[in-house]
Amino acid sequence: MPNTSSGYPRIGILVVAYNASTTLAKTLDRIPVDFRDKIAEVLVLDDASHDDTHLEGQSWAERNHLIKTIVVRHPKNLGYGGNQKAGYRMAAERGLDIVVLLHGDGQYAPEMLPEMVAPLVRGEADAVFGSRMMEKGAARKGGMPLYKLVGNRILTKVENRMLGTSLTEFHSGYRAYSVRALSEIPLQNNTDDFDFDTQIIIQLVHAGKRIVEIPIPTYYGDEICYVNGMRYAKDVVKDVVEYRFASKGFGTSTWVASPDEYAFKDGDGTSHAQILDMLASAPPSRVLDVGCSGGRLAEFVRAAGHHVTGIDYIEVPSVRERTDAFHQVDLQYGIPEEVGTGFDVVIAGDIIEHVARPGAALREMRRVLRPGGQILLSVPNFGHWYPRTRTTLGMFGYDRRGILDDTHLRFFTRSTLRRLVRQSGLDILEERTTGLPLGVVSEMDGRRLRLLRRVDRGLVKLRPTFFGYQFIMRLTPHAEEAQVVHG
Repeated sequence: MPNTSSGYPRIGILVVAYNASTTLAKTLDRIPVDFRDKIAEVLVLDDASHDDTHLEGQSWAERNHLIKTIVVRHPKNLGYGGNQKAGYRMAAERGLDIVVLLHGDGQYAPEMLPEMVAPLVRGEADAVFGSRMMEKGAARKGGMPLYKLVGNRILTKVENRMLGTSLTEFHSGYRAYSVRALSEIPLQNNTDDFDFDTQIIIQLVHAGKRIVEIPIPTYYGDEICYVNGMRYAKDVVKDVVEYRFASKGFGTSTWVASPDEYAFKDGDGTSHAQILDMLASAPPSRVLDVGCSGGRLAEFVRAAGHHVTGIDYIEVPSVRERTDAFHQVDLQYGIPEEVGTGFDVVIAGDIIEHVARPGAALREMRRVLRPGGQILLSVPNFGHWYPRTRTTLGMFGYDRRGILDDTHLRFFTRSTLRRLVRQSGLDILEERTTGLPLGVVSEMDGRRLRLLRRVDRGLVKLRPTFFGYQFIMRLTPHAEEAQVVHG
């Protein structure tokens, strides 16, 4: 029976199998005898095989009753990635701490199971990958065809370069994972195809998880390969390119995790930098930060000597430490009384494009201002060349952030923004335009980046409606009533 002593992790072996009736039992027989008491459960997932794979699994389970073995047969084929997703979901539901991916065709050595789980048991890793490339010449000695070896090395080099990693192999299917680590990445959004293994590596790297590699023997026998090599290579390259774009804010890849906190826009010329500059000459003031997210901007405003009240529809951890007061508010229903009134400044940094009724939101901000108070407003420019080009080419789509952020409900050009401001009872005291957020999307060195910024600033000055990335405005309530100064 499995070792259930206090503190020892519950280890599960996830066996993915497809048409593996001739190899499944032989593969399971190779699980080391002295390791079997460490195994809590063996999960055999037959992915709608056309042979007797599930019957072979059940027969093996009956002969080896000392290892708890559960055999599941999917009524339809889920695909290599889909089968894994089902298995990892099952591992979590059954309370496993560690799950090892083992292929039912015997291509990966069950004899290495103790070594695969050891770094996880010791708490040194979140994932362990078996690598056939760590020992020079071992892959060829194990029968790996030359074209696969060359393709493996080329793809691994490309992936390492694009992800900033140094793994010896990306394409081994021998994996061991912390179930907790798997629960913290959006693997259910991954592909059901063979590049699932690449996507899960990218997710682990993106989440900052610890990956350890160990050398494993290579074995190529009579198993049937269901992988289309050229399609697989194309999919793998597409995945790493898609991730690079997603990490810079482009596209809406659901399998790449998005941060919960709205990012602080630092750097020269950004909207947040411009807002801070507008506040630089202001005396200590009562400031309302609308849509404060995690309070990153509020932290700088407070450091400048202002009292900051933050509001947002969700509460991001640490926001209360970065603001003087925080209220959870859904702006579409207005600003409640408990937030207060009489604010000297209201900051609306990249907010009104997220609400269905931006005019009503601006009027609410005007309402909570003291007489003569100001609103500092920043809004992305939909007239910028980037969304214009995508629309013209018929490639309109949303991104993870920026002008085409997929949470934006409204888009503004300079003229429509000015019109909205006037209709909301506000006057424009000052207007600024920012350039591209080059520090976020570019990996150029300092000298080339500075040159590109100078060019971009020149273009913004030449034609702000086309090259301007964001508009920043200093607003004040319109003087609708005459003031009687003597009577």
